[in-house]
Amino acid sequence: MSLAPVTQEVTATGGDLAPDLPWITIVWNDPVNLMSYVTYVLQSHFGYSRAKAEKLMMDVHTQGRAVVANGTREAMEADTEALQGYGLWATFQKDS
Repeated sequence: MSLAPVTQEVTATGGDLAPDLPWITIVWNDPVNLMSYVTYVLQSHFGYSRAKAEKLMMDVHTQGRAVVANGTREAMEADTEALQGYGLWATFQKDS
């Protein structure tokens, strides 16, 4: 009796696994920090130009929040902790 080898065809569908979406750091508006201070922090911590930091600060001021960075969970957690160290209200979450 002879057994034929069993072969299996495997195909990748590419859609089976959802990729881990990037994470974001959000700065929220607060009644404590001056707009100039928020601009300073964004420039100091992220190295943003004054124009970019001012635009993000105005988003925080007028819209109540601004996404100030995106990347890995670990990086966004570190940025959030640093911004909180400056006294800003900051959180991080998975980007939707």
